Amino acid sequence: MSKILINSDKTLGKIKPMHAGGQPPVTSNADDCYFHYLTEAGIPYSRLHDVGGAFGAGKFVDIPNIFRDFNADVDDPASYDFTFTDLLLAQLHKANVEPYFRLGVTIECAGHIKNYWVGCPTDINKWASICEHIVRHYNKGWANGFFYGITYWEIWGEPDNTPWLWTGTPEDYYRLYTATAKLIKENHPEVKVGGYGCCGFDNAWDSNATLTPHIEYKIKFFRDFFKYISENNAPINFFSWHCYKSTAETVKEDEWVHSELVKLGYGHIESHLNEWDPFAEELGTAHHSAEIAATLIAMQNGYADVCCIYDMRTANAPYCPMFNPITHKPIHGYYSFVAFNTLYQLGTQIETECSDEKLHVLAATNGDKHALMISNLSGKKQILDIEGVDLSHARYHVIDQERLLSWSPAVNYIENNAVLLIEW
Repeated sequence: MSKILINSDKTLGKIKPMHAGGQPPVTSNADDCYFHYLTEAGIPYSRLHDVGGAFGAGKFVDIPNIFRDFNADVDDPASYDFTFTDLLLAQLHKANVEPYFRLGVTIECAGHIKNYWVGCPTDINKWASICEHIVRHYNKGWANGFFYGITYWEIWGEPDNTPWLWTGTPEDYYRLYTATAKLIKENHPEVKVGGYGCCGFDNAWDSNATLTPHIEYKIKFFRDFFKYISENNAPINFFSWHCYKSTAETVKEDEWVHSELVKLGYGHIESHLNEWDPFAEELGTAHHSAEIAATLIAMQNGYADVCCIYDMRTANAPYCPMFNPITHKPIHGYYSFVAFNTLYQLGTQIETECSDEKLHVLAATNGDKHALMISNLSGKKQILDIEGVDLSHARYHVIDQERLLSWSPAVNYIENNAVLLIEW
């Protein structure tokens, strides 16, 4: 039996936006027919990286798609093609999802054969100016633009992932980041800038592990980046990083990233896990949804401030954790997001204590209504002893292999690899 104690009188702060996602479910004809699923799951942010497929489908978000001739006049609105990115952001705005705008390019998965857009721009200052104009277009109305008030602007993504996302030197990226971050913050001090979408630190947190040259390179890139921006007074509001591992390993990486930022003097900035997906090969299974739910809960209790699962496409397995790539309908992982959003909408976390660390537990309240979310990764069915609250009139919903956040009669147990949502 596992005992769960809910201390309703002790609140722990806000439920964080852990249930954000990567690129939204765009279609080849740029239709927003699946965006309503994001609204229904309360997705707070959509990170705009790899939008539309290879090379940003030649239309979306990427700097070469918006500013097509690098020799053009950076101050002339006619130099910019905002057509499809405008459409995408209008669809997100309609769906009540805030864009999380990555300023850079899409991964070139055949970059080991030939690269096109992942090299360091020939004129870093001009590239920075292009980015500043894009911010101005979407937040200040420039060039027949908008006033979306987009908060997060990520400068490039995975420059430590060579040759697929960066072919310049590490120092080239540090200079690019510094020039761009300074210019954006000088002109738009209200926004938050950051980077760099680190492609992951693997087992750097394991003191007993033998680090490969690749991992050592990524760690050195990370530390040298912060050394450079510190010496050059570059602004940074958030550091973004990626992890495609189990909940337990993601927790360890979250702790490692935080401890390293503290050592580097940047413990005060936001930490964004803006690409993640445990066991992507298990799409549409109860275990996958339980791992997703457990990671959402663990990150709420960890150091990350924003999390964006990779991603929210409907037809790109295995990077399709929320939708069936054949039917385009929501699958198990999607409903873990819906369950978490129930707590997010309530707003305030309540302290919980659980006797089994492999039961991931989270509770929330708005002062009137309450909810409890449990994910069972213990390997066995668990009998539950929930204390501290009266659940005699509670509503129960379950995610397991057969049920997708379906109504359940009141139960005092949770099956292995299941997610239980209780509201009262």
